[in-house]
Amino acid sequence: MNDLGRRARKAASILAHTASDKKTAALRAAARAIDTSRAKILAANATDLETATSGGMSAAFLDRLRLDDARLDGIISALETVADLPDPVGTVIANWQRPNGLDISRVRTPLGVIGVIFESRPNVTADAGALCLKAGNAVILRGGSDSFHSSRAIHACLLEGLKSAGLPEDAIQIVPTTDRAAVGEMLKGLDGTIDVIVPRGGKGLVSRVQSEARVPVFAHLEGLVHVYVDKSADLGIAVSVIANAKMRRTGICGAAETLLIHNDVVATHLEPIIAALIERGCEIRGDETVREMITAAGPATEDDWRTEYEDAIISVKIVADVDEAIAHIERYSSHHTEAIIAEDGQAVEKFFNEIDSAILMHNASTQFADGGEFGFGGEIGIATGKMHARGPVGVEQLTSFKYLVRGTGQTRP
Repeated sequence: MNDLGRRARKAASILAHTASDKKTAALRAAARAIDTSRAKILAANATDLETATSGGMSAAFLDRLRLDDARLDGIISALETVADLPDPVGTVIANWQRPNGLDISRVRTPLGVIGVIFESRPNVTADAGALCLKAGNAVILRGGSDSFHSSRAIHACLLEGLKSAGLPEDAIQIVPTTDRAAVGEMLKGLDGTIDVIVPRGGKGLVSRVQSEARVPVFAHLEGLVHVYVDKSADLGIAVSVIANAKMRRTGICGAAETLLIHNDVVATHLEPIIAALIERGCEIRGDETVREMITAAGPATEDDWRTEYEDAIISVKIVADVDEAIAHIERYSSHHTEAIIAEDGQAVEKFFNEIDSAILMHNASTQFADGGEFGFGGEIGIATGKMHARGPVGVEQLTSFKYLVRGTGQTRP
């Protein structure tokens, strides 16, 4: 394992000074390789799906794991989008002159070597590899055993891209084993060669990473996402947005898990919203008021307000006003993504100003909480901490900076 780190460190030193057009060429070549390798990738994915199905994995898990032509099109598009992004390395973030004549610039630089530990999503292989490369970083990928064959097939295409552009193949490495001990070695930093760890997976994985890592971590513990329907909410917008936020893909971290509805619109909004969810196969767990009006609703317990279902289940609560909605969110939120459905600008501003989550949305599905949808080309994950990176971790978030100070012989008195 330590050899992976040493090779990545050597590759990172090359990438830090690599011309932008070579990185772009590598990404475009990787996209072409994925396009021409569809059959191999889908065959590898079929092997992973068969193993996961026989192991009794949930429908949401299988959805995260599954690849098809449309999802391969998405991976290809993401690679091409990242290729087209401006190269952040060397960008001058700020520049100023001091009274003594010193010229000071703050300039973006790569982080170095990034370790990415992920579970069932094979597309992370391409997203992480592309974003790290564009930002001048080397990356060591450790995918879950469930996506082992799929990730290796995609990784082979990334290597083709690197090779065609004349870049070191060690710039994007994948841990060649499913042994869980490899995760522990990465968390120790591989003898000081890893600069940051990014976990992308379930609560168990992220908790382990945050408790054991000896290097900085970009992570979110879970996606306990809330949608609040204000008394000023347009009913049509509320129905369509909430149905999408919950049911488009229930297993992703941007899926809504708790719905809060203002008491003043219970009579007009509750039943149509819940009907749209039930029609799509969603189980409802509600407070007493919800259960009085919706006979199909089961009881919501204290645990439900704290649960990321990653399934077709949603907890529903009636609140007195926007203040109670904010208080509920601040108590239970994982600070990932929250949304407000409202036409009242003051309610929206209050929601935006008083909730401390990485992503806040107004009249839009929480499933837009994604780096690709933000125009980043993809993401390594959603960071919910407050240091350096927050929200979708894209190219810019995978850089640091240094100060360049130019003088003409100044000395300090």
